[in-house]
Amino acid sequence: MYSDDTRAERSHGAPRTVLTRSPALLPLLAAGALRSPFKRPSATADFPRTRLVLPRLRVDLARLAAYERVCGFPTGEDALPVTYPHVLGFPLAMSLMSGRDFPLPLLGLVHTSIEITRYRELAASGAYELTVYVDGLAPHRRGTEVSVVTELRVGEDVVWESVSTYLARHRTNETGGERDRSREPEKHGPLPGVDEWRLAGDVGRRYAAASGDRNPIHLYPLTARLFGFKRAIAHGMWTAARCLAAHGTPQAALVRAEFRAPVLLPGTVTYAADGERFELCDGERVHVTGGVYPLTGPAAAGPAS
Repeated sequence: MYSDDTRAERSHGAPRTVLTRSPALLPLLAAGALRSPFKRPSATADFPRTRLVLPRLRVDLARLAAYERVCGFPTGEDALPVTYPHVLGFPLAMSLMSGRDFPLPLLGLVHTSIEITRYRELAASGAYELTVYVDGLAPHRRGTEVSVVTELRVGEDVVWESVSTYLARHRTNETGGERDRSREPEKHGPLPGVDEWRLAGDVGRRYAAASGDRNPIHLYPLTARLFGFKRAIAHGMWTAARCLAAHGTPQAALVRAEFRAPVLLPGTVTYAADGERFELCDGERVHVTGGVYPLTGPAAAGPAS
């Protein structure tokens, strides 16, 4: 997986490890699960500073088509859905978060939010450089949060980037979250319902096959019950992708989604939207809330180098 000349290059003050291929997810998930009982989570703990880099990345078009079908995106277009680079970066993120030097237990780690910035439309047939790194830890009233950054480049230009936050629950003296609340969707009243979706019991398995994320809580009722859920739950990133497929996203856009409550499978949920904002809810219970904000002017050209 690592290149013959694997090296620690200095990049923005952090070492780079260049990969020759994307790591396999199942061994990483297994290793992370086995190491979880020995982790001692703390917001002041050290964390891996390495940036994992996968150059000359090409998209598997058959796998992309399966992803588009299960999430509701149009198929056959030479364009990546706005959420798809997260799937490409997920194995690298798991490589970091399942490692011995990562302080939070992988078991029980909850994806709480994602912020995506797409600076331009991305061709499915293009070649990219993928970078993933841990950006830091922060105290939370329920434990410790970690931020993981994923970047997609064409040449020297960042064309897509995301910040995902994950929460490790543990006892803490914190009374409130300390992370930057500007990344969260704004608070608002209930949104008007647009459509009702009946979700089949196999949605988790179909998304797992397309994304590679085969966490047992998403697959079957029996495997989900081992982790305290009555039934299998939908992947958070599937719920976000499904909402964005319905909402639509400009070529250059900022996307925010916050995962508030799990979606049990099978089940029925309501997709609601108003202008830039969207929600996925079940009665008064909100599962996902977020927004899509067009980028204009210099922001649409990408971050400054």
